[in-house]
Amino acid sequence: MSDFGIYVHWPYCAAICPYCDFNVYRARGATNAPLIAAIEADMAGHAARFGKRQATSLFFGGGTPSLLRGDEIARLIDAASSAFTLAADCEITLEANPEDSALFAEQAAAGINRFSIGAQALDDDALRALGRHHDAHASLRAVEAAAATHQRVSLDLIYAREGQSVDDWRAELTRALALPVEHVSLYQLTIEPETAFARRVDRGQLTPPDADTGAELYEVTQEVCEAAGFPAYEISNHARDEGARARHNLLYWRSDDWIGVGPGAHGRVTHNGARVAIEAQRRPADYIDAVSEHGVGWISDAALTQQEIADETLLMGIRTDEGVEIARLEELRGMPLKADAVAWLTEQELIEPDDARIRLTKRGRALANKIALELSV
Repeated sequence: MSDFGIYVHWPYCAAICPYCDFNVYRARGATNAPLIAAIEADMAGHAARFGKRQATSLFFGGGTPSLLRGDEIARLIDAASSAFTLAADCEITLEANPEDSALFAEQAAAGINRFSIGAQALDDDALRALGRHHDAHASLRAVEAAAATHQRVSLDLIYAREGQSVDDWRAELTRALALPVEHVSLYQLTIEPETAFARRVDRGQLTPPDADTGAELYEVTQEVCEAAGFPAYEISNHARDEGARARHNLLYWRSDDWIGVGPGAHGRVTHNGARVAIEAQRRPADYIDAVSEHGVGWISDAALTQQEIADETLLMGIRTDEGVEIARLEELRGMPLKADAVAWLTEQELIEPDDARIRLTKRGRALANKIALELSV
């Protein structure tokens, strides 16, 4: 039996960031009670369908779940513990905006033991350009507030921003790694379709760095993190040690099982010999109605084909330093990996020679999606 986790999607934000393509909605001050009740019932519905399993991680994502008060978070943790079983050392993560740092102490008291702080930048001009409503000082205060709870602290930053130089990013990242954090998630800015940033690019109002600059910024990211004792264990994620790695995200990368509750959440669950993909209703009102009518908030649930499972396993697993077991891929595919593709990728120094696993080299990590495609077709 694989590890198991619970993802709770809280879709509301105080403001919508122009680069964001997640399922989010502007918070309007309405009561949270109906959605919390629906999420509680959805957890119970999942347990009734798939059985009561022990969760090693519970992740509150969004949206902005740090808008929730401590008593609201405690309700949802209690619901997860009732519907399933939370391991004694269950990692309970809250994605948090710096503006909500005054709530961190009560959120930790409610059961949060890992804060993932969405600083996104430590530069005021960059924060304004990203549409954020906090400044760099607020991010520093938020890290201090999270560290004061004596729980684990992770920091999110976005790089490859418009006009960002390699030297500027080196200095900003060096500053971030000196903070009391044990994990950082470092993402290159991606212009997602149908976002405000995509419309600005189309109008010529925004010019992200070109591919060569992006590659140079990525290389500097690896260099600075290695020197500071934050090696990459996944393409965009770095941890001080193995214990600081994001347990919940490892579920995704290892193709383990998790349920997703809340509007727009996704899940993957192994049940009766099949791997079932689940997607919840996206609009909060539709989600609440679905739970009320059917006991679960799903818009769809379908068994994946063996090829789909193999493709997901490869695409996600190849991102990590541990790579993917070749035997597992070949069993799922029902055929060997393409020997000529493996040989060519090894010759190009994009994957490491290994008879047991597919692992990317440092050079290969920048081309992970293309390499996965090369191996899967």
